[in-house]
Amino acid sequence: MVQKVLIANRGEIALRIHRACHEMGLKTVAVHSTADADAMHVRLADESVCIGPPASADSYLNIASIMTAAEITGADAIHPGYGFLSENADFADIVKEHDIAFIGPNGDHIRQMGDKITAKETVKKLGIPVVPGSEGGITNDDEAKRVCEEIGYPVIIKASAGGGGRGMQIVRGADELSVKLNTCRTEAKAAFGDDAVYIEKFLTKPRHIEFQIIGDSHGNCIHLGERDCSLQRRHQKVLEEAPSPVIDSETRERMGGIVAKAMADFGYCGAGTIEFLYEDGEFYFIEMNTRVQVEHPVTEMITGIDIVREQIRVAAGEKLSYTQDMVRFHGHAIECRVNAEHPFNFMPSPGTVTQYHPPGGLNVRCDSAVYAGYRIPPYYDSMVAKLIVSGYTREGCLLRLRRSLEEYVIDGITTTIPLHQALMDDEDFQKGDYDIHWLEKFLEDKQD
Repeated sequence: MVQKVLIANRGEIALRIHRACHEMGLKTVAVHSTADADAMHVRLADESVCIGPPASADSYLNIASIMTAAEITGADAIHPGYGFLSENADFADIVKEHDIAFIGPNGDHIRQMGDKITAKETVKKLGIPVVPGSEGGITNDDEAKRVCEEIGYPVIIKASAGGGGRGMQIVRGADELSVKLNTCRTEAKAAFGDDAVYIEKFLTKPRHIEFQIIGDSHGNCIHLGERDCSLQRRHQKVLEEAPSPVIDSETRERMGGIVAKAMADFGYCGAGTIEFLYEDGEFYFIEMNTRVQVEHPVTEMITGIDIVREQIRVAAGEKLSYTQDMVRFHGHAIECRVNAEHPFNFMPSPGTVTQYHPPGGLNVRCDSAVYAGYRIPPYYDSMVAKLIVSGYTREGCLLRLRRSLEEYVIDGITTTIPLHQALMDDEDFQKGDYDIHWLEKFLEDKQD
């Protein structure tokens, strides 16, 4: 087992990792930019090292500075959290070359799943269903036209190296194809330095369903059920729940078994998420995230399994603590992402938190690094907290969530709490009747 973990991240996930480490008796090292000198995880860590100025490129994405911090503190493991360097294959390789445990999969697996075309080809061979589309990258208009005629309109063009909703274009007819293909290539080149694109069938009313898996270096892999992440704005998740309101236990067992076996055959070690579009009873692979997810707490709430703890254990070479038949699902959990933004137009709202009072009570969890007097910096992602609640039923969970949102006090900045309260009052949401396009329409109505 490792002894000292350097946390190469910030905010709530850095604090989450710190807590897991201390519960395991491990020492922690916090790295931080000058803007995060007073961050909560920096205050609580056993050691801290400043790695640069506020800009991410000069601090949290600065591999040389992070590796230097690991060397001078004697850290024997690095946890990258999510975002920043968490899916950087070169970083994983460098950490390994320094005889430091990388708490995540190996660089080759990150590389394979980081390129969407390669990932699709890989999982297809492993038996995971994929969205009908091009077999590889699209290089010209004629090839794009042929693919679109084969699978039928509408289609979606995606950047091979893309993510976060960038480098995507929906094409509803042949007359739009050429212009949108060129637009997508241009966006992909500007955002990712790679203009490779691919084409997939565009599903009209799909849900976004993802399966949580964890594998070890001994050939074991289990799934922890699914999460429904369909409530999205501009391809960014806003609220997640587990289990999905539209997935039954038989379907869960079947799909979970498929992804767990596929990742065991792949030799995957670490936590990961297989993401699907789900429509009319069919699953279609869209991507794999080779890291812990923002929304992992809803899975922890219904299984009782500490995903971060398991990440650390398998990275240290240990076997998983659980076999598949030991995984049990209890009740329902929902996570609300609380951002320092206007609740309906999403204008950023950095500033000083003057009062902070998180809700409490049975089965209520707040993952946040915020405290009264803390200044939300303008340099990073706007998420300041995650409110996660669980209940015996989805209806009971919603009642608890409504009460918790009413109790949540974050003064001094504008937050998205009112958006989540509005969702609680919506009849479609209460029934679980929504898809990945639903929230955009909901927000349009709020703007009218």
